[in-house]
Amino acid sequence: MLSKPDEHGKFGIFGGKFAPEVLMTTVEELEAAYITYTNDKGFRTELDSLLRTYAGRPTALYFAKNLSKMSGAKIYLKREDLVHGGAHKLNNTLGQCLLAKHMGKRRIIAETGAGQHGVATAMAAAVLGLECEVYMGTEDIERQKLNVFRMKLLGAKVNPVDSGSKTLKDAINESIRDWVTNVENTYYLIGSVVGMHPYPLMVREFQRVIGKETKVQILDAEGRLPDTIIACVGGGSNAMGIFYEFLSDDAVELIGVEAAGKGLETGEHGASICAGTEGVLHGMYSKLLQDEDGQIKQSYSFAPGLDYPGVGPELAHLAESGRVKMGSTTDEETLNAFKILSTKEGIIPALESAHAIHYAIEEAKKKAGEQKDHLIVVNLSGRGDKDIYTVAQVLGDRREAGYV
Repeated sequence: MLSKPDEHGKFGIFGGKFAPEVLMTTVEELEAAYITYTNDKGFRTELDSLLRTYAGRPTALYFAKNLSKMSGAKIYLKREDLVHGGAHKLNNTLGQCLLAKHMGKRRIIAETGAGQHGVATAMAAAVLGLECEVYMGTEDIERQKLNVFRMKLLGAKVNPVDSGSKTLKDAINESIRDWVTNVENTYYLIGSVVGMHPYPLMVREFQRVIGKETKVQILDAEGRLPDTIIACVGGGSNAMGIFYEFLSDDAVELIGVEAAGKGLETGEHGASICAGTEGVLHGMYSKLLQDEDGQIKQSYSFAPGLDYPGVGPELAHLAESGRVKMGSTTDEETLNAFKILSTKEGIIPALESAHAIHYAIEEAKKKAGEQKDHLIVVNLSGRGDKDIYTVAQVLGDRREAGYV
């Protein structure tokens, strides 16, 4: 099973181009440029070189021996935390910034929640000689002070957003307003597989390198494909990045893990597929957190990269079709997994990635009794430096962590 958008940019019923009229010409120009340049040998060679020599690809596929012994199944980690900057985000920002440069767009704008996309955008803009501005909710700025400082060090201007929930959704709203005003010289670099077509397609394609490497590496390590692949899901870019290469391998179970926050029953979560309904947000028709009148609800997760009230349309389609199974993990469960991976393997994961780690541990325990040598790959999408202060605050160790 391969997943491709139709001529209207839809994956089944999801996706599309719900854009203001003033942006339609720009969006069509972007789609044409994407098709032209990604089919250009010179563009592909330049991007491959940047991914290899600047981003540090390929990333390792690491056998987590201690985690495996504890849980009863073989668990491998795809180490996207080792990408320059600390997360998978750079795969996409290098691709889009290079596309922007070829299009003659010298100013890059982006939104960020966890700050990793903002940092990756600032890095890509710096190395390619482009101007960069990042929109970020004030709630996320407070939670992610380290990444805010990193963005500024890299030469980006960080614009605080104090409207709405003061998180990722509102940062995207402000980015779109900026784009509408400055379409002539500005490229809007979306950080996940969300938004109007062609963004979900573009971001997935730039992130596919994760799955391509994983397939080669797991065959080399184990001589077979994994039984299960697990990835956290906010917008869905790291999940689609690793899932896509395995869509046609029916025996490989694909599991996305959303943020259950304080519990799905509390309403304080970020689980758009597990607990959402269909609607339109940020130019796409997808699964959203909204009320009966179609008003967007405030999402919640203590992992800011998962604190978004929607999900990418391709992932919504794959979940609807049954090809991707969806689950969710609470803050408390995530924090426990964060501590387990840190102490058992010496790897401090991003809180986003720790959602997938918890689910993998529980899945391993279940499958261990059913199948000998059940093989799981977890996409470890980012490292946890950015979350140290959040974790310290939750644990009551703010002073020990140097936060105060």
